[in-house]
Amino acid sequence: MDVRQMRYFVAIVEQGSFSRAAAHLHVAQPALSLHVRNMEQDLGTALLFRSPKGVVPTEAGAILLRHARVILDQFTIAEEEIRGHESEPAGEVRLGLPGTISEILSVPLITAVHQRYPKIRLRIAEAMSGFVLEWMRAARIDLAVVYREISDEGLATTHLLDEELVFFGPTGAGAMADLPDPGECLPLERIASIPLVVPGEAHGLRELLDQQARNSGIPLTIGMEVDAYSNIKELVAGGFGHSILPLNAIRRETAAGRLRYWHLSAPMIRRPVHLASSVERPMTNATKAVLMLVQEVLRDLVHNDGWLGATLHLPDQPPPKERR
Repeated sequence: MDVRQMRYFVAIVEQGSFSRAAAHLHVAQPALSLHVRNMEQDLGTALLFRSPKGVVPTEAGAILLRHARVILDQFTIAEEEIRGHESEPAGEVRLGLPGTISEILSVPLITAVHQRYPKIRLRIAEAMSGFVLEWMRAARIDLAVVYREISDEGLATTHLLDEELVFFGPTGAGAMADLPDPGECLPLERIASIPLVVPGEAHGLRELLDQQARNSGIPLTIGMEVDAYSNIKELVAGGFGHSILPLNAIRRETAAGRLRYWHLSAPMIRRPVHLASSVERPMTNATKAVLMLVQEVLRDLVHNDGWLGATLHLPDQPPPKERR
């Protein structure tokens, strides 16, 4: 088994089919099939299984996939050191982002990478925070921004910031007259009986709200369950209830006068945002550069009101770069 075969194998698994992998690698499909058959013959076991959803690894294939990714990352490290990429990082970096964070971070980060490190190819994968975390655990991405600290032995997290969650409602039909002026504080107990439009129980934000309610001994009243923030905002604006979301998520609607919000108190609810990286796989210079840029861009966003309601947990200036 050689490095080329491992690259081919990883591509087939990631693409989910031989044909897509062949197009991605610019290699003839029969050649890919031959390489896999040779690998299976050498190892004495099947590595891939054709399922109705595409090509997936067998149990032995999953073991090979895990080790192959580490080996290929190590080869990339060696190539960078040999070619002197310390001062000019190059290569592909895969970053996983929840959709709500991607809306804020993606464009300024892509712009910063393009301007600062033109030889880095940044790939952003977007999904719910739980899926992003699973991608990180499976080594499908190099870095991940998630909504909780990770206790996995092979991963490390950096607390980036906390974002404020606010209670909000409509300005027209459905607006409650007995609430204080918008922008003032409301204790959680005051809104406990108001029907809320919130994500389902599997959603990270819902888990946080339920945990805060349990800790405070104040059960919330759930009126509707909708996972998409955009749909929650539309339902609330249409007078179907109230909700709790990050302040930054409703900035456009409140500025347009479609929604009004109140700060929560007793307790104030904040959602932590963390940056995850692997401690088991070697980090390329390109990945290190993107990691530092994520922190730099977030720092600028918070200082310049690009992320409303966010409290930074990073130092004002990045730490000096370590030389190894």
